[in-house]
Amino acid sequence: QVQLVESGGGLVQAGGSLRLSCAASGTIASITAMSWYRQAPGKQREWVARITSIGATNYADSVKGRFTISRDNAKNTVYLQMDSLKPEDTAVYYCKSFGRDSWGKGTQVTVSS
Repeated sequence: QVQLVESGGGLVQAGGSLRLSCAASGTIASITAMSWYRQAPGKQREWVARITSIGATNYADSVKGRFTISRDNAKNTVYLQMDSLKPEDTAVYYCKSFGRDSWGKGTQVTVSS
């Protein structure tokens, strides 16, 4: 099993930045990729960004150029650096592991206008 714990959410003004963290534990060697998703109130969960075990990255069009996903293998942690935040980025952000699929419980990000 893989356990994921997100942190770093909070309240920020539009144009500001936050860095989210996702710490993984358990059978980490089985993980092939990690993704960030988000879910706004009344909306479906949507994919935000992905990083593979070799460091390849992909982003949703809505965050491309503003968000950066990265990983620190020594700390078993994946990050999501979020810059130029907009009110529409307000959501609960979740990380997900692939290979040994697991979800974290999420961290709230609120962007005020």
